[in-house]
Amino acid sequence: MSMFALVDCNNFYASCERLFKPRLMGRPVVVLSNNDGCIIARSNEAKGLGIAMGAPYFKYEKFLQSQGVAVFSSNYALYGDISSRVMALLKQLEPEVEVYSIDEAFLHVTAIAGMTLTEYGGQMKETVRRWTGIPVSIGIGSTKTLAKVAGRFAKKDEALQGVFDLTGADVDAILGAFAVDEVWGIGCRLGERLARRGITTALALKNCDDDWLRKNLSITGLRTAMELRGIPCLELEDCPVSKKSIASSKSFGRPVELLAELKEALATYIEQAAVKLRAQHAMANSLEIALTTNRFSRTGTHYSGRKVITLAEPTASSSVLIQHALPALAGLYKPGLRYQKVGVVLFGLVPESYYQPNLFFRRDGRSKPLMAALDRINSKWGRCTIQHGAAGLTKPWQNRQLKKSPAFTTSWQELPVVKASGPSGRG
Repeated sequence: MSMFALVDCNNFYASCERLFKPRLMGRPVVVLSNNDGCIIARSNEAKGLGIAMGAPYFKYEKFLQSQGVAVFSSNYALYGDISSRVMALLKQLEPEVEVYSIDEAFLHVTAIAGMTLTEYGGQMKETVRRWTGIPVSIGIGSTKTLAKVAGRFAKKDEALQGVFDLTGADVDAILGAFAVDEVWGIGCRLGERLARRGITTALALKNCDDDWLRKNLSITGLRTAMELRGIPCLELEDCPVSKKSIASSKSFGRPVELLAELKEALATYIEQAAVKLRAQHAMANSLEIALTTNRFSRTGTHYSGRKVITLAEPTASSSVLIQHALPALAGLYKPGLRYQKVGVVLFGLVPESYYQPNLFFRRDGRSKPLMAALDRINSKWGRCTIQHGAAGLTKPWQNRQLKKSPAFTTSWQELPVVKASGPSGRG
C-alpha cells in the first residue's frame, strides 16, 4: 500500500547559497527580500542567533556583522533552477510526484522489500543530498495532511535524522501535542476561531463533530479533519493548476521620476509576466497596470493610479502587451512625483488551444514563432539575453541587490571558475 511523503528542502534559499561556497557550512546565513529590505530565509545557525523571520535588514545589519553572518540578496534565478533539479530527481525516484512549491513536493512511496519506509526515506534523502547538494526532510503519512505533520517533526527533531514515518507511531499522541493553527490549511485566523470552541490541538480537530465543522469551516475544514483521521481526501495533483492571473511588480532601488524610466521598468515586467504566460500555454484577454509613490514619503504626497486594458483578442505576445501598456502608463503619469513601484497583472487567461479568432482583427502569424524563439534563446543563454528595446539596457531603476551571488547555473558569464594546479603548484 502506498503512502504519502512530503519532501521539504531545508532552509532552501540559504542551502542554495551554500552550494557553491563550502566555506559557509556551519556558518549562519540569511537571505534578503527584494531591495535588500527584510530577512526572508535563515540557516539553522542564524535561527539559533534569534534572528526573526521578516526582520528589517537595517535593524539587524550591525548585529549580523558582529556575529559573522553571511548575508545575500535574493537570487531567484539560482533558487528556481536548483528547485527544478531537485524536483526532476524526485520524479526519477518515484513516478507520482506533485510539485507543491519551490521547496516542497508530495509523492507516493511504497516500502521496498527488506526496507522500511523510514529506511527508504533515508535513502531518498541521501540521494537528493548527494546528487543536488540540497538537504531535505521527509515526512510520511497515510494522507497529505499527516505527511505535513510528519514533515514538521522530521525537520525539528534532530534525533529523527530528517525522516519521520508517522504510520508507525502513536498518531493520537503526536496530534495531541500539535497546535491546531499549525495544521496544514488551518492557519492563525481559523486557529483562533477553533480555539474559542476549545479546539487547540490537531487531535481535538480530528475528533471534532462533522456537522459543526461543515457549518463553521465549510467542506474544506471537514476534509482536513478527515485527513487527520487517516482518510485521504486530497490526492496528488499530477498537473500543476494553471494560474488565473499573472503579476509582475517590484519596488525600485531608488525613487523614479522620469516617465522614460517608468516605461523601461513596465516593459521589463511585462516581458517577465509574458514568459510565465507562455510557459503555461495561455493567453491574456486583459492587463492592468499600476503606478504608485511611497505612501510613507516625507513629502506627504501619495499617488496611486491604475488602468485596465481590454484587448481586442487574447495574446501571449510581449510585443503586443507592451504596445498597449506604455501609452496607458503615460496617461497615469504625473510629473514631479517620486514613484516607488510600477507593475502589471495579466488576467482573463485562456488556454491557447481555446483561441477564438476575432472576425474583425487580423492576427500576426509571426508573433507565436517569434516569442518561442525568444524564449528558447533566453532559456539557454540567460534572462534578458534578447529583450525588447523598450525595456532598456542599463536599468538604473532596478531594485537593490548589493549582496547577490552569481547565477552559477543559469548564466554562462557567471559560471564558477575552477583552476587546476600542476605538480609544481603552478596553474
